[in-house]
Amino acid sequence: MQNTSKQYDTVIEECRSLFIKKMSDYGSAWRILRLPSLTDQIFIKAQRIRQLQENDVRKVDEGEKSEFIGIINYSIMALIQLEKGIADQPDLSTEDATILYDKHSVFTKDLMMNKNHDYGEAWRDMRVSSLTDLILQKLLRVKQIEDNKGKTIVSEGIDANYQDMINYAVFAMIHLT
Repeated sequence: MQNTSKQYDTVIEECRSLFIKKMSDYGSAWRILRLPSLTDQIFIKAQRIRQLQENDVRKVDEGEKSEFIGIINYSIMALIQLEKGIADQPDLSTEDATILYDKHSVFTKDLMMNKNHDYGEAWRDMRVSSLTDLILQKLLRVKQIEDNKGKTIVSEGIDANYQDMINYAVFAMIHLT
């Protein structure tokens, strides 16, 4: 599992670097997005990955990796939105947003390490296409919870689903490299 920890950190560092660069370009304009909007952005990326996996012809020269990075970053943005609430205007500096990004990525990695221990790194024998399907399933669950105004009876909340999507996307990126 030591290797998993290092591989995980490498993936997150790549995602974090892009997040910081986009913060420099756009600021925290994403802070105005409601959770269903972020969920839909993640859904679009997961659907595109599935299409790339199923189609032989690509008309845009971008692969699965950039879409998995998008899933990770949008999911972390969603976790930040859950924590801070939705803003009317961009309200986070790059430094503050990065601190929140790090907080949620560390918490999500800790969750992964605990689950990974209990599951014995079963994800290593999974296909990237299966990880994509699991992300899509989590997205459909999140959409249903959102439609239920955030209420669940026995299920995990929205935050746990975003964390699982991050972890599945990290696993997929590890497989792709």
